[in-house]
This record gives sequence, structure tokens and C-alpha cells, in this order.
Amino acid sequence: PISSAESIILTFNMAAVLNSVKSFGMSEAAINGSPDFMDAPVSTGTSIMAVEFNGGVVIGADSRTTTGSYIANRVTDKLTPVHDRIFCCRSGSAADTQAIADIVSYHTNFHSIEIGEPPLVRTAANLFKDLCYRYREDLTAGIIVAGWDKRKGGQVYSVPLGGMLVRQPVAIGGSGSTYVYGYVDSHFKEGMTKEECFQFCANTLALAMFRDGSSGGVIRLAAINEDGVERKVITGDSIPKFWEG
Repeated sequence: PISSAESIILTFNMAAVLNSVKSFGMSEAAINGSPDFMDAPVSTGTSIMAVEFNGGVVIGADSRTTTGSYIANRVTDKLTPVHDRIFCCRSGSAADTQAIADIVSYHTNFHSIEIGEPPLVRTAANLFKDLCYRYREDLTAGIIVAGWDKRKGGQVYSVPLGGMLVRQPVAIGGSGSTYVYGYVDSHFKEGMTKEECFQFCANTLALAMFRDGSSGGVIRLAAINEDGVERKVITGDSIPKFWEG
């Protein structure tokens, strides 16, 4: 039998071992033999993008949500409506980005009622920026805000980690974006039509999904202009194919 003093020493030593192993990046679930996704946060480690065209914007995203190496959802919709003609593309922590999108949606709808007309895309983007910057130490959220308003037409705003805000004619984000910057730089051109933007987004996301293990599933696309929102889903064999070495 183990004495109470020996039991205390064993408990203390086990705690020291756990803390030591954790310092090398292993979770307690992994130490106990559980799969890593049991202790991992739900993440939209992802590929998202948005492109301006003459008269509107096209946005797109993959549909994979992961917890560690486990795919929690393979058909997630990361194109989140904020208002009738304003959407956001979410990357980072699923919980953080969903909460931020809900808060911004509430404020833009309330603002629209106050002024008696649809809100500006810039207004929604500023709300995202304010939240992401104010809580930058606590949030893991990379957002692309895109939409159409009667003042400036189609607009794309990027709000990366830390809460910066910048308008761009094309924006990409998420873990898969690192693989496709070269493709975007070489194939983007100003003045593309809506259909050209659809194809550009589909090709870019397909390339990102092939290289990035946290991206995958289907490709969701949407065009936003004065007429409203047109959505598309590209699945299975319809996803563009490239050389697979």
C-alpha cells in the first residue's frame, strides 16, 4: 500500500510531468492517449477570397471546418450574410467569427432601420474592424467583407488578424491563401466580367484546397450586385482540376 505522503509526492510529480510535456506543445488529451481533435478548438482553417468586378463583387470559400486534424464539418457555409447585399467570408476560430458576424449583422440591421435605407459596405467593414481591433488579444478572426451599395458599387475590404482595414480589388485569406498568392497575382486583371470572376475564384480555391490540408469540401461562390445575390456551389468532379504531382 502507498502512504499518504507517497501519494502526495506521486501526484506532484505527475503534475510536473504534465506541465513539462505541455510546454513542448502536447495537449493533456494527447498525453492521456485521446485523439488530438478532442482537445482542439473548432477552426475554419480555410481558403476565402473576394473580387470586385464592374457592377458588383464575387466572393468564394471552401467548406471544410476542422478540429485539429479531424474534419468536423465538410459542407460549412463560410459566406455569411451581414445584410441584404453585404456578406463576409470567415477564417480563423469558428466560434469567434460566428459571434463577430452575428454582432455586426445586428448593428447593420439596426442602423438600416434608423437611416431608412440599406447600410454602406464600408459601414459594415468598419464594424468588423472595430471589434477585431478592440479584442485583438482574444480573437482569432480573419474576415473579408464584400458587398454592393448605391454610393460606391461593389467593394471588397480585408480585415486580417489584428483588426486592420484595407480596401482591395481582390482579397484572399485563410490558411490556403499562402499557396495561391502567385496564381492570384499572375491571373487577376481589373475590369473582369462576373463570369470571369466566378471562374477566377473557382480556379484559385481549387488550387488552395488541393495544397492545404485544412481546406476542402465544396466551393461556394456568390455574386453580389444591384440585382441581389446569385449563389453557386461547385461539387465533386465539377471542381477545376490541375496538375497533381
